[in-house]
Amino acid sequence: MKKTFRASLLSALVGMGALVTHSATFADEVKWPTRPIQVVVIANPGGDTDFNARTMAKYFNQITGKTMVVTNVAGGGGTLAAEQVKGAAADGNTILFTHPGQLIVNEVAGLTEDSFETFDISCIAGVDKSTVFVASKQSGVTSMQDLVDKSKANPGSITYGTEMGSFSHIQGLMLEKLSGAKLKMVDGGTVSDRVVGMLGGRLDMGAITYGSVQDYVQGGQMVALGQPNDERNAMLGDVPTLKEQGLDITMDKPYVVAFPKGTDPAIVKKMSDIMQQITEQPAYAEDLKKFKQPVAFYGTEEAKQILAKTREDFMQFKDELRKAK
Repeated sequence: MKKTFRASLLSALVGMGALVTHSATFADEVKWPTRPIQVVVIANPGGDTDFNARTMAKYFNQITGKTMVVTNVAGGGGTLAAEQVKGAAADGNTILFTHPGQLIVNEVAGLTEDSFETFDISCIAGVDKSTVFVASKQSGVTSMQDLVDKSKANPGSITYGTEMGSFSHIQGLMLEKLSGAKLKMVDGGTVSDRVVGMLGGRLDMGAITYGSVQDYVQGGQMVALGQPNDERNAMLGDVPTLKEQGLDITMDKPYVVAFPKGTDPAIVKKMSDIMQQITEQPAYAEDLKKFKQPVAFYGTEEAKQILAKTREDFMQFKDELRKAK
């Protein structure tokens, strides 16, 4: 059952957590920001993406003394938000806060012709390491090996809840490819919809942030099968990595800060520098614990490498994603 997969270069570059090791310096002399900055978030309020954007804005305001305003533009798998920023003036006053589900999966799935290169990438502001593969008690699945064995013995008997053509869909396809599991992909809706579906017995499993299912795991209604991290995220408790179970699979979801194409490189650099300085604040690290997320940061060039490698990896699932649409 020993196979290897890297959904990004995150682990290869600097390892778990991507902890910052040097001080940030602002781009020389650029006069930015000079007025309130609008951050367009691809998701509704309340979720992990929105949380990361609002936490960034909180410390941006403290460090710069300027206002960063978060605007939620959900819909179209993030394409509506991306189009809004794409069409905005390249003056540094509009930022896209996104992740590979919009920047890469949408392109692979055929939802848009745009790629991450459509924007000026500033940095990766954080990385979600709180996702777990989780199964409902009713499914009878008790471990990752149990999942693989049961799905192989009776292909399609285990339903994997996802939003078809989304990042969670990619996670399921990756799991199938590397483990040999044969799952039935079901459109289960949003995260909250999928949690309800699992509790009600309509869905057997999914890839969901641990904070959304923690109470049910601890209460015995669900079983956390494994975390797809290079090393254990200790904030998830006693949940083994897939690697520990013989599947060397890492599936990272980085949060990306991007500007409209043509933005002054000095502004793009300064935003990256400010974000790095934010990650060095002890209070910021404490805030991230609310979503069981360790501190992570990657500057512009590393972020571009990560996104390019992620796109390359995701392209192998192009046909499956486009059939799902």
